[in-house]
Amino acid sequence: MIGLFTAAEIRAAEARLLAALPDGALMQRAATGLATVCLRLLGRSYGARVTLLVGAGNNGGDALFAGARLASRGTQVTAALLAPERAHEAGLTAFRRAGGRVVAPEAAGPALERADLVLDGITGIGGSGGLRPDAAALVDRAAAGPALMVAVDVPSGVDADTGAVDGAAFAATHTVTFGAVKPGLVVGQGRGHAGEVHLIGIGLDEHLPAPAAWQLTDADAAARLPLPDADDDKYTQGVVGIVAGSATYPGAGVLCTGAALRTRPGLVRYAGTAADGVRAAWPEAIVTDGRPGDAGRVQAWVVGPGMGTDDDARSVLAEVLATDLPVLADADALTMLAREPDLARNRPAPTVLTPHDREFARFGYGPGSDRIGAARRLAADLGAVVLLKGEATVVADPGGTAFVNATGTPWLATAGTGDVLSGITGALLATGLPAVEAAAVAAHVHGRAGQVAAARGPLIAGDLVRHLPEAISRVRGVRPDRLPDSGA
Repeated sequence: MIGLFTAAEIRAAEARLLAALPDGALMQRAATGLATVCLRLLGRSYGARVTLLVGAGNNGGDALFAGARLASRGTQVTAALLAPERAHEAGLTAFRRAGGRVVAPEAAGPALERADLVLDGITGIGGSGGLRPDAAALVDRAAAGPALMVAVDVPSGVDADTGAVDGAAFAATHTVTFGAVKPGLVVGQGRGHAGEVHLIGIGLDEHLPAPAAWQLTDADAAARLPLPDADDDKYTQGVVGIVAGSATYPGAGVLCTGAALRTRPGLVRYAGTAADGVRAAWPEAIVTDGRPGDAGRVQAWVVGPGMGTDDDARSVLAEVLATDLPVLADADALTMLAREPDLARNRPAPTVLTPHDREFARFGYGPGSDRIGAARRLAADLGAVVLLKGEATVVADPGGTAFVNATGTPWLATAGTGDVLSGITGALLATGLPAVEAAAVAAHVHGRAGQVAAARGPLIAGDLVRHLPEAISRVRGVRPDRLPDSGA
């Protein structure tokens, strides 16, 4: 798993490491890694044109020392000093000695327009709020040109801890970050500004605390998706119950049930009011024309998508939540729980809530700019796992453990994809995974399915269900051309 660390945690670890290193050694490590990534992105050194946007302090120092290394390799490097009286002295000296050219910000236009790569060393993790007008103007001019936009540690104008962007910010195509990944690079608006993130190790690992949050890799998700073995049967692989859909919204039941079937369980029992549609679409499911209590034995429940919010629906929701089984509540169930949160508060069995922003706000406060913090607060309030949907889905449990999802595509913002996510999560809950891990793995797999489906053009929710087996195979590292031949 990839640990995510706050700016304060990074600074504390750096202070401990600095005490054991010669003066300047840590910055040299960072600058060397930064220059190496830049050269790899450029594809050449001699004759390439790089422009540095240099602010005060260590972030600007990292950029200047990296610029010096590039200049020594034959790269034409220009540095625009936004705060010349506070530029990093040693970095500026090294840059000039290597043949780098220094210009005032107002004279940087031609260098930005001709650059192959623009390096953002304006503020880094110490910045707060948007860029000042003079810096914003330079960033806009750089963005209008052909250059690769590379941020040093964190794009300037992005909050390193939350990903919040309050005003103008550097929109990077690549971010080279040092020591550890910061949450602001992978969540909120920061995710869109960071581009591809390159992590440079500088020796912080042994000085860092437990991570503030985590990201799963494919290998992490695959480890929680074990293959069935010879001793398994349909009951040992997990039995999930689905209460979704209605006469008005039968598709929610069909999508949710299909996603559960395509994910992992040995058996899916459907106990909603869209029985005819589900029975027709998925003959593999056991369909009950009755209440959840009539469905038979299950290991987890999914309740809410498309079921309605009338008195009958509320009664079914209360019945499911009164069990001692893990329950995922989504969509209409969230609307009802926002009115009666005590139905879910501190259940003896795990509860997973999967709101998007508007559903989240019904619980009394919106997610705001700190999405990880908001998910943690609601999880602690209700004693439930909260999966806050978004471009970077956040999962948090009542104890503060949090995951930020790394997969997905904007094409997932279409009707029904949340129903698919509910089915995937319910299936994983039924296998016995801890609820916070089941939700995090489900978000990861759901995002991969979206990426697979979107490779063929605009997607609809049913495409996710169809592509789930391929997505899970890819998570496990099995390429499509290496899948076993069916013999057909």
